[in-house]
Amino acid sequence: MSLPQGIPSIDLSDYLNGTAEQRQKFIQDIGQAYEDIGFVAIRNHGIDDELIANFYKQVKTFFALPEDVKMKYEIEGIGGQRGYTSFGKEHAKHRNTGDLKEFWHFGQFVDDNDPLKDEYPANVEVSELPEFMKVGREAYQTFERQGGVILSALAQYLGLDENFFNPHIHNGNSVLRPIHYPPITNPEPDAVRAGEHEDINLITLLVGASADGLQVLNRENEWVDVTNIENHIVVNVGDMLQRLTNNRLRSTTHRVINPPVEKQGTSRYSIPFFLHPRPEMRLDCLESCITAENPKQYEDITSDDYLKERLREIGLIK
Repeated sequence: MSLPQGIPSIDLSDYLNGTAEQRQKFIQDIGQAYEDIGFVAIRNHGIDDELIANFYKQVKTFFALPEDVKMKYEIEGIGGQRGYTSFGKEHAKHRNTGDLKEFWHFGQFVDDNDPLKDEYPANVEVSELPEFMKVGREAYQTFERQGGVILSALAQYLGLDENFFNPHIHNGNSVLRPIHYPPITNPEPDAVRAGEHEDINLITLLVGASADGLQVLNRENEWVDVTNIENHIVVNVGDMLQRLTNNRLRSTTHRVINPPVEKQGTSRYSIPFFLHPRPEMRLDCLESCITAENPKQYEDITSDDYLKERLREIGLIK
């Protein structure tokens, strides 16, 4: 199987069940990949194919509902953190034209007595789809668990304790975002399915997509196609992790381009999971990542303040 240029394939089972040498090689390979390009493709990732197929089925059914039904689930005043966000509302940073997409947000399911439960908006039930929340919750928690494993490996690559991220991501402000890119009809001249951008969060996990279109900008300033890679998930670094590591790990620019004219009458679906820390986590650059050759690049900030700053930039909050 050929992978997109520059995006390595690594095996998560080497980290979880391999020898000490295999485990260390995984740590080095994923860390180096995130220094070089910011994206990896991971096989044996522990996310069940049947769960993903069932979730995609639920997602496609939701987006096929009539517009007036979907609009019942668009909640004003929360910046799209939960429920439905209608077509064209979000745009990339430094762009004013809305992306050609609509999406849904599942947020954290706080099952203990954590006070954060009162701070997060509630998840939104879809009365027309009784299985939607159940399957979404299972997918959310599966993505969250596997994302935590990847962060454990990255902590070790950075010379930290493997459990460094655990308290920071417990009940973190992560979001699972099913996206629908509808057929393209009469768009504005510069409108695209998703303008070039970097993700806000620590890491993003993406399982499958129903069509091509995702591209990554490599170090040679070339756009590289990232197709649906069989039996893999694609995992990339977000701006929060880049900031925390003082640019050692790279949050790579990516986009979703419009399809060729002959395919513009078809939809595209994708389901990224944006793994965020708890709101109070500090993103101050790690001392170990500050050197004479790489002096501190960022001001100190909490993840919540940084998230709000970025949501304003992409038009989801004022």
